[in-house]
Order: sequence, then C-alpha cells, then structure tokens
Amino acid sequence: MKITKALLLSLAVVFCILAVTSCSTEKKEDAAQTETSTAIQPTDYSQGEHWLTVPTELDKDVDVFYLYPSAWAKVNATDPIVCDIDNPVMLTQSKLAFNRQATAFSDTANIYAPYYRQDDAGSTLQMSVGEQQDIVKGIPLTDAMAAFDYYIKNYNNGRPFILASHSQGSNVMIYILSEYMKEHPEVNDRMIAAYVIGYSVTDDYLAQNPHLKFATGAGDTGVIISYNTQAPTIEGTDGVVTPGAKAINPISWTTDETLAPASASLGSIQLNPDGTVVTNPDGTFKVLANYADAQVNTAKGVIICSTADVATLAPGSAMFGKGVFHSFDFPFYYYDIQANAALRAQNYLKEHK
Repeated sequence: MKITKALLLSLAVVFCILAVTSCSTEKKEDAAQTETSTAIQPTDYSQGEHWLTVPTELDKDVDVFYLYPSAWAKVNATDPIVCDIDNPVMLTQSKLAFNRQATAFSDTANIYAPYYRQDDAGSTLQMSVGEQQDIVKGIPLTDAMAAFDYYIKNYNNGRPFILASHSQGSNVMIYILSEYMKEHPEVNDRMIAAYVIGYSVTDDYLAQNPHLKFATGAGDTGVIISYNTQAPTIEGTDGVVTPGAKAINPISWTTDETLAPASASLGSIQLNPDGTVVTNPDGTFKVLANYADAQVNTAKGVIICSTADVATLAPGSAMFGKGVFHSFDFPFYYYDIQANAALRAQNYLKEHK
C-alpha cells in the first residue's frame, strides 16, 4: 500500500504539537509546583465522568486496563506542572490516543481506561531522572493507582487482564506493577501480560521486583512487553530510554537481534491530520502493509526501525532527538500487537482452565 509524504507529515505534526507548545513554556519553578504524596487526594473513580471508557457489555473473557500517554501541555509558564482531571485538552487528546493504541486490544478484551492527572512531559523530560520520578509518583501515580484499585474491586470480578500503556502512562504503570502487584499477588496471578510501551523497563527494575518477568517469546504469559522505537541513528536524546533498558521485537516477539522485515509485519495504521485513524468505507482501520521493520538493539535496549522516513516522522524536537519514533511505537506495529494480545490471552485461558 502506498503512503504519501503528506500523510506521513500529518502524523508527525499531530504528535509534535504538544511537545512544541509544552517546551516553549517550561520553567525550572515547575518542580516547586508539585504536591507531596501525603497531601494528594486521589480522583474519585466511583464517578463515571472520570473514566474515558467503561464497557457497557462484557462480551470478552478478559479485560484490558489502559493508561494513555501524555495528552496535554502547559500553555503558560505559570501553569501548574500537573493538569486538572477535567483539563479539556487532556480529555480530547486522550480519546485520540485511545483510538490509535488501546483499540488494538478491543477484539480480545473489555477495555477499561481511567482519566488521570498528568504531568507536563515537556517540563519533566528536562529534569533529572530523580526529579521526574518524584513528580510521576505524586499526583499521576496517586490517580492511576486509585483507578486500578477501583477497577479491581468494582469492575474486574476476578477476570484475567492485560495492562497496556504508552509513554507517561507506562512510566506510571511500572509503579503499579512494582508496588500494587507485589502487595496483591492474587491480582498479579491474573495478569496475562503488561504492554509497557514507550518507556524503559530495565534489568535493575526486574532484579528489584522478582515477582515480575520480561517476555521472551510470542506466547508467554504473566510477562512484561516493552520497547522504544528509533531509527538506526539518532541525533540528540531519547528521554524515555534509560541504561539497562530491555526490548522485545514487536513483529517476531524475540529478544535477539535478528531483523524482522516489514514484510513479516501484520501491518501499521495511518492517521488523519486531526489524529483520528484512517478508515475503510466500512469503518474498519485501513491497514498500511509492509511499512515498518523491527530489530532489537541489545546494547541500546531499543527497537530499530530502518524503513520509516526519519525526515518526515522524526525530524527532532525539544523533547526527542531526530530519529526517535516515540510517537509511532503503537502505530507502526498496531496489528502485530493486536494478534499478540489475542495469542497471550488464549494461552492464559488454556493454562488456567
């Protein structure tokens, strides 16, 4: 399938708008605008308006709990570094993120997705790792943890589940995995897999959390799947990749450095200029075939995609260097993720009859 440069450019523009707006107003004073964890009141997740989606019909045997990526940006330097739960930009952009990411799981699972208060990524990515994590573990994690706990106690009803997230959502998700799952082993036992994409899961993190394990194949269960996508060479930095990061190939689902060609991929998705997914006349997503290849770079802990257009899709920004395909972690491998989630869910259900 042919894809035009104009359409690819629209993809890049959609994902860069928040970054440009945010970074233009970042101030060091942001660090002083955070709250301490003891002072934070979590969002009330018994209120339906605080959920992006809750299924009205439970027609699947498994669930997905999804956390969206950064979906808003500061407009003024004096804005708080964490947005309100009813921030209109976040409400709109999180729906678009859901459409291009979480829908990959819709054929397999009932999808639950809370709204959660987020930090301004353009500000935090310019801080030290310690400062970043202090902010993430404040309001964003407080909300996400409360939402997940509410989901488990009020919606899940003992069903096996998949965790899915991207970028800031994955930064938050690693704490749900390390803290909530450690404290609730009976819940951890029901986890089919955790797709923690667009943020680093490291060897040190796994060593500190022996109740967690990284995926090694296409069908293993109770595992974490994680990767960050880059071009063969990048200029500048990739703020979500940290030393010791692990990656699994989202086409072949292996962890070695064997190249998975674009012809082996099940397909990518395309986006319209407004961020919605390009669809066929019947409303189904249009498949972009033979577009993205994938190869693990074990030294860097990333996925290398050599077939995508760097100049158009990853020209570089204040947040990410040239060649960082962060915004395309899901779209490049959408149909591979879709099929893989179905396989892991099927295997889990067979293993736990």
